[in-house]
Formats: sequence, C-alpha cells, structure tokens
Amino acid sequence: MIKPIPNFASEDEERDFWANHDSTEFVDWSNARRLTLRNLKPSTKTISIRLPESLLDELKLLANRRDVPYQSLLKVFLAERVDKELHSR
Repeated sequence: MIKPIPNFASEDEERDFWANHDSTEFVDWSNARRLTLRNLKPSTKTISIRLPESLLDELKLLANRRDVPYQSLLKVFLAERVDKELHSR
C-alpha cells in the first residue's frame, strides 16, 4: 500500500525527509516514465567572499581570455577543486 507524500514547508524539510525515507513506500515506480528536465537550474545561494584585489584581477583576466563571466569561472574552479579533494582521499 502506497503512503501519501507529506506536505513540506520548505525544500530543506523535503530534502531531509527523502534522505531518511525510502521512496518505494510513497511512489509506485512501476508506472514511472523517464523524463528530461532540460531547463532545470540547480538551486543557488548568494554568498559574500573577500578576495585580494590582485587575485580578483587575475581571475577576471582569465575569464576575459575565455570569454566567460568571472563568477562563472570561479564556480568552475571551485567545483573542480572540491571534486578533486573529495575523490583523492
């Protein structure tokens, strides 16, 4: 018997719920269809970070050479380093 999915007050509450519950109790996966969400953007959070001006200038120079916004390049650099750190141990 399929249980009803509860109503959630926030994304965080829903994320915590699914991290601790098996979806097979709530969803009949035998009727599932594959779906592509082409326009889905990941959730983002605005932060403030202090960088030395020289580092920011160099980042902007590299971004300009690649013809990308410097904040996008910074995200790529951070993601690559985090991935490397997580998978090197």
